[in-house]
Amino acid sequence: MVAELKESIAHSLGTDFYLMDELLTDEERRVRDTVRQFCDQEVIPVINDYWERAEFPFELIPKLARLNLAGSDIHGYGCPGTSMVASGLMALELARGDASICTFFGVHSGLAMHSISMLGSEEQKQRWLPAMARLEKIGAFALTEPNHGSDAVALETRAHRVGNEYVLDGAKRWIGNASFADVVVVWARDDEGNVGGFLVEKGTPGFEPTVMTGKVSKRAVWQADISLKDVHIPAENRLANARSFKDTAQVLTATRSGVAWEAVGHAVAAYEIALKYSRERIQFGKPLANFQIIQHKLATMLANVTTMQLLCLRLAQLQEEGKMTAAMASLAKMNNARLAREVVAEAREMLGGNGILLEYHIARHHADIEAVFTYEGTDTVQSLIVGRDITGVQAFSSR
Repeated sequence: MVAELKESIAHSLGTDFYLMDELLTDEERRVRDTVRQFCDQEVIPVINDYWERAEFPFELIPKLARLNLAGSDIHGYGCPGTSMVASGLMALELARGDASICTFFGVHSGLAMHSISMLGSEEQKQRWLPAMARLEKIGAFALTEPNHGSDAVALETRAHRVGNEYVLDGAKRWIGNASFADVVVVWARDDEGNVGGFLVEKGTPGFEPTVMTGKVSKRAVWQADISLKDVHIPAENRLANARSFKDTAQVLTATRSGVAWEAVGHAVAAYEIALKYSRERIQFGKPLANFQIIQHKLATMLANVTTMQLLCLRLAQLQEEGKMTAAMASLAKMNNARLAREVVAEAREMLGGNGILLEYHIARHHADIEAVFTYEGTDTVQSLIVGRDITGVQAFSSR
């Protein structure tokens, strides 16, 4: 009983204020602790330099591979087959460490691998998933275009059938990992006007990725502009079960929950940084934690973190049971990205001038949360998806 009480007190001093740990399985705790240790030991000590130089930390890929967590909830094909809760906890802990690493892993393990897992043929799964699970082959997901972000359903990239091949022409933008990926899932419209996913392999002539520069958010992960000019791929490289944008949306809905978890990770990191700083920073002769206004800020931050945690936990349970809807995923992403943005901003402010120095890490989270707030559907778009669900009226384009 004494040991349990001590553990409970320890939790109350951290970010598990409502003892969510008690609701996790041993395997889920193992996954969480494994990723947290990886981030504490391998990511956080080196990531600021990469972020400042806008360079991708390739040195971390083999170390990440050794965790054997790529593919997360996918069963078979060398993937770990974790629960949806464990998959979410991976995103949380990676984001707590660094958003760029979280995005690299999310694009590869979430978007690319799940596109193949959910929509590919057995042959496509056997060819790609085992090597991707080992991170020997890296994946990317190319949907967004220069003129189509929120209205991705209106994509203009074309896939013209010529005999036993498809010829792809068009352009993509903001495509994570694409500059070095071994396979890119390119979403394009076929001759019948239907949207499909096409597996474009590294080095295919006409496929030209260019790393985007000038970013002020998630600087340590590379997004690319892609030019597709007369790109010939075998017909068997079309995802077998991707025949409309609804299929694309299935993948996006499944991964949107991961972004909600990612937002929690940023908020957890910000709260931990602020709490530690408030205890150590002396002003007017005493630690910041002694001031009422600081305690009020910390309490509000913790309330937001706890709300986000519990929302994600329930969402993952619904996803595991096959009950999660697109609107549920959108509500979680909308709510958590907004609250995380508030928590991170509050923490940055609490650190004063030190809050803009990379060495305190909060400046990196403060910049990176802006990308999380925007991608996988902006706050406005998420609210309209939820609004459509609760009113029965669609308030945006029906294309």
